[in-house]
Amino acid sequence: MNKIVLAHFALFGANLIYALNYIVAKDVMPTFITPSSFVLMRVIGGFVFFSTLYTFLIRQKIEIRDIYYLFFCSLFGVVINMLLFFEGLSLTSPISASIIMITTPLLVYFISVSISIEKYSITKFLGVILGLTGAVILISNGNSFRISSLGDFYVFINAISYSIYLIMVKKMMTKYHPITVLSIIFFFGLIIILPITYDDLSSVNFTNLPLSIVFKILFVVLFTTCIAYFLNIFALSKLKSSVVAFYIYLQPLLATIISLFWGKDVLSSIKIIAASLIFLGIYFVVYKR
Repeated sequence: MNKIVLAHFALFGANLIYALNYIVAKDVMPTFITPSSFVLMRVIGGFVFFSTLYTFLIRQKIEIRDIYYLFFCSLFGVVINMLLFFEGLSLTSPISASIIMITTPLLVYFISVSISIEKYSITKFLGVILGLTGAVILISNGNSFRISSLGDFYVFINAISYSIYLIMVKKMMTKYHPITVLSIIFFFGLIIILPITYDDLSSVNFTNLPLSIVFKILFVVLFTTCIAYFLNIFALSKLKSSVVAFYIYLQPLLATIISLFWGKDVLSSIKIIAASLIFLGIYFVVYKR
């Protein structure tokens, strides 16, 4: 299979996992586990998973200067990204948080153009705007919404941080295997996050957790963290950062399709229009003359 096509499949798979995560993680926090506890569990899971694969399968040497560079990738892509998103989500509405997060593709595109990583393209810019419009309509269901709380500010900083991460880590994909990069990123993430969140995690009584909640926690740690991070970073080795970021627009669309399939939502003209705008945006972003 063509590597570019495979990268697009990887992106679709990663964002399908993220779409499922909206439904699964909602049942876990904050009733059974605090957001910071969940973040630490995800980082521990990611570190164990990727460092094990690196030790037994890859064992690739890393230049000292790149280790410092990967530290900042970890800071933006794991620490700030996870902590501020969960903290912001606890202080604002899911709709506001979702709408702020889908500004990430636009941020990635503007940053990439401003530092000359990508050339400005009216076609791609139009695609990003169409996708953003469709995603906003889908999440808000055509209704008005407010973005004004401290939680919204945290989520927006998180969106900026994740955008910087997508642009920075792309450079490492030309030199190292994705497993190598992720093992170092989660190693640094664990060192920084552990002292901040350990007290919250130590207070969780795991023996009293229902079995269904345990399975949902395992899904978030294994799939949302390990598998989705790997699929995203693999795609980054083949595609531009702006294209990888653009797939975020698929998350609300896929979450809606899953909700429709499970009978938790109903199809409407608003959803059809929103989906059409997202797909049209995808066409313009991946289109090449």
